[in-house]
Amino acid sequence: MPRTQRNDNFIDKSFTVMADIILKMLPANKKAKEAFVYYRDGMSAQADGEYAEALDNYYEALTLEEDPNDRSYILYNIGIIHASNGEHEKALEYYEEAIQLNPRMPSALNNIAVIYHFQGEKAREDGQQAEAEALYDKAAEYWKQAIRLAPNNYIEAQNWLKITGRSEIDVFF
Repeated sequence: MPRTQRNDNFIDKSFTVMADIILKMLPANKKAKEAFVYYRDGMSAQADGEYAEALDNYYEALTLEEDPNDRSYILYNIGIIHASNGEHEKALEYYEEAIQLNPRMPSALNNIAVIYHFQGEKAREDGQQAEAEALYDKAAEYWKQAIRLAPNNYIEAQNWLKITGRSEIDVFF
């Protein structure tokens, strides 16, 4: 039974009904609609913490989805799962692939920056100051890109950039 038919609460059921109505009305081909069903089931499984099931659905959606923008969101969600599981290198690969398909995705840029910042913190804790600074610089570059796309977001990142001297005056609006 598809995940969307197993929803227990009112909100999930309502979302499923609305998504099904929209899906029927969309002027998309059968393959694109099927990809959306897998994507939707992946999001539902991910929200429930069922990451293996979510990944299965996302990978299936990737085999069906042809639209680069839609593929970017599937890849982004796969990256989120890998990051949640502590698989940062895999997450970075998926985020980068998502950005290649959709360069205007500030959330992916932010998530990459967060991973590099985290790795920088770990390197600093391990006494590898030069490595930490290099990772912080990478984080800064990705945060700057994210902030350029979404200047009202990522306030903590903006503050960190200013405090560490990594900000550029023309980045912030």
